[in-house]
Amino acid sequence: MCDTFVIISDAVYFGKNSDREPGEAQLVVRIPPVTGDRTPKVRTTHIEIDQTARRNGLILSKPFWLWGAEMGANDRGVVIGNEAVFTRVIDKTPGLIGMDLLRLGLERGDTAEHALHVITGLLETHGQGGVCGYRDKHFRYDNSFIIADPDAAWVLETAGRHWVAKKVDGFAAISNCLTIGTDYDLKSIGIEEFARRDGQFSGNNEFSFSDAFDTRLMPYFGAAHSRLESSRCRLASLQGQERMGLADAMDILRTHQDPAAGPVKGSNADICMHAAGPVIRRSQTCGSMVSRLGINSRMHLLTGTSAPCLSLFKPIDFSSAHAFYVLNPDEETVTGSLWHKFESVHRRLLFSGENRREFQTARDAAEQRMLELLPLSGEKRHASALLEADRLVRDWSEQSIETYQNTAFDYPFSPYGWYWRHMNRLDGIV
Repeated sequence: MCDTFVIISDAVYFGKNSDREPGEAQLVVRIPPVTGDRTPKVRTTHIEIDQTARRNGLILSKPFWLWGAEMGANDRGVVIGNEAVFTRVIDKTPGLIGMDLLRLGLERGDTAEHALHVITGLLETHGQGGVCGYRDKHFRYDNSFIIADPDAAWVLETAGRHWVAKKVDGFAAISNCLTIGTDYDLKSIGIEEFARRDGQFSGNNEFSFSDAFDTRLMPYFGAAHSRLESSRCRLASLQGQERMGLADAMDILRTHQDPAAGPVKGSNADICMHAAGPVIRRSQTCGSMVSRLGINSRMHLLTGTSAPCLSLFKPIDFSSAHAFYVLNPDEETVTGSLWHKFESVHRRLLFSGENRREFQTARDAAEQRMLELLPLSGEKRHASALLEADRLVRDWSEQSIETYQNTAFDYPFSPYGWYWRHMNRLDGIV
């Protein structure tokens, strides 16, 4: 389960929570641009496809075992987030999975619309399919995307090799259900004929993508429509503001249906998702990202850690060779990563309300200081301020890890406590 949003205000603001299996480490990596590459093929998660000679520089937040990514940005000003959607035409044949399509869109797309056409072209050529789960090797899905740059944003939704896209006017949110009905701006060739042959469209009325291809079971049990409505309500409340800020975007990603309840009483309707077992809540927010896309400046902040309500957002950019604190040295190494180090803290904070409130109060103060350091324009000042902000989050994070990583687990005598005791043993967290 995941949630992604975009809102056009004084700049374009983007945010995404990546909900994955609880032990699935999500690494933040920076990949330099490439020109003149003569490599003929690239191996994605499940298949090989033709490589391109020129590729944009990337910042990605990616599950460590996948080639693709859950969310990211490129050095041309494009950001993308994807969502699992459970359509009637999910294909088990290996193809490109949504995370691969996201990475390829960022590598090859120079604007939001260009990235959209990159993704749809690859989708039509190679299809989408293959295992998407870390431990659950039966987990498969189709995908939807929000694709944005400083000038425009698009919602792209897919079913097999077919798709529709809608340009964003004001704001948009997506979750684990289809949101585009008859109101699309672009569509794949032959989509109505495909839906008619598949028995999903009678041809008697105007074609609705969501009516034809969405399912009911997974969106219902995953509370996708509740999360979607929650995001839309928050975005609508911000739309009238003359200016918004990155803090507003972070706050949306930290939304719980009951703000006073602890993680044990959370639900699948929470945008900030806390796992509680394979039947009740199987997903955990394993990484989060917010971006501000201005005409002359871009800012990207990622947690690199689980649960945004228990995480500090951390800055990163393309213009410096600086090893930002949130960065992982490569795409696969989990041991010693920021995600790995902090996961021990995250899981301890789940069970101690006192420590959790103390942590969040200190986190809020550190995050406010960090945001005050980040200018919205002015390249010289921007570079030095960014490094100062990075030092602040590094020092605060390391101190927090040292403070909480060895506190005792206070498991409740309940299915929730038993589930996390099992998960901690499975993931070697003691």
